[in-house]
Amino acid sequence: QVQLVESGGGLVQTGGSLRLSCAASERTRSTNFIGWFRQAPGKEREFVAAISWSGDMSYYTDSMKGRFTISRDTAKNTVYLQMNSLKPEDTAVYYCGTNLSASMVRLSNMYAYWGQGTQVTVSS
Repeated sequence: QVQLVESGGGLVQTGGSLRLSCAASERTRSTNFIGWFRQAPGKEREFVAAISWSGDMSYYTDSMKGRFTISRDTAKNTVYLQMNSLKPEDTAVYYCGTNLSASMVRLSNMYAYWGQGTQVTVSS
């Protein structure tokens, strides 16, 4: 069973930056992609970004592209989400998960494993 551990969340002011990390216990074919989602209170889990371990494919939600950047370090089995120009509406619990296929990276119900989440709070 793949274990994922997120870290890097916290409290930041509007316009600030945070870098989230997602450390995976292993990389297998079933974990070809690592995706970031977020969930605000009372809302559904929302796709943020995803990347392949090979690094040749990455995906973003259009509204976050340009502010958020996903990257990976295969030596550390870790995926990062650099978040800049943060806004209060970015406040949520951020989760990372594993996915097999590029065609399903935006679908939260197609993720096999999830981390416990990390809270991001952006104050106005």
